[in-house]
Amino acid sequence: MNEVELKIIRALNENSRKSFREIAKEVKTSTPVVINKIKKLEEIGAIKGYIPVLDPEYFGYTLMAVVALRISHGKLIEAQEKIAEDPHTLAIYDVTGEWDSIVIAHFKGRKDLNNFIKNILVHNNVDRTVTHIVLNVVKDERRLVV
Repeated sequence: MNEVELKIIRALNENSRKSFREIAKEVKTSTPVVINKIKKLEEIGAIKGYIPVLDPEYFGYTLMAVVALRISHGKLIEAQEKIAEDPHTLAIYDVTGEWDSIVIAHFKGRKDLNNFIKNILVHNNVDRTVTHIVLNVVKDERRLVV
């Protein structure tokens, strides 16, 4: 990645709704250069998409949980793919250590979380879960700062 591409990414990270013209002015290059660089970064998968960063509480998601999973040997991907289908699931990670996978999810309340956990536990390949309720979010940065 060259310096112009890096500046373009930083401008998009600041506000992905900026026009190509605004970015070009900020980066001190031409609008066609910005357009071509962004298209290239999209094509190679460096830029995966553009989304608004939403406040979960505004939409009623007042509870966040981190769920550790122990999954039967050889069934990790199958179990993760099934859990990923649930709209509460924000992220699923393979991890090292005592647990096989970590799930991050938002819920509208305890009942919502309870149903989610019970649905996970009926999955044949999930042996055990441990749920941690998030009390306070200190940092939740979704942008990759480059």
